[in-house]
Amino acid sequence: MRKGLSDEKLSQLSDYRTSDLPDSWKAAIALSEHLAGAPKGPLPATLDAELKLHYSASEILRLGALLAVGSGWQRMIEAFGIRPDHYDDGQAGPWAD
Repeated sequence: MRKGLSDEKLSQLSDYRTSDLPDSWKAAIALSEHLAGAPKGPLPATLDAELKLHYSASEILRLGALLAVGSGWQRMIEAFGIRPDHYDDGQAGPWAD
């Protein structure tokens, strides 16, 4: 929302396939879902073709890398019990002795 996304756009994410979000966004969200493991395996040819309609090969790789880092970061903070939205100055991290 800090970047100008409206509540209306955010509310469409849960059913993005039938939303009026831009097709390029829908392709990027579908890539995000796929990289999160739904479904597993290589990109389906249809998703690959959809991405290529909107993004260059290097943009697709960059998007995939950013999604992988974000997903990995989320898994790490969950594994260590980090609660960044509840941090207080001077608070020890979960790894402190």
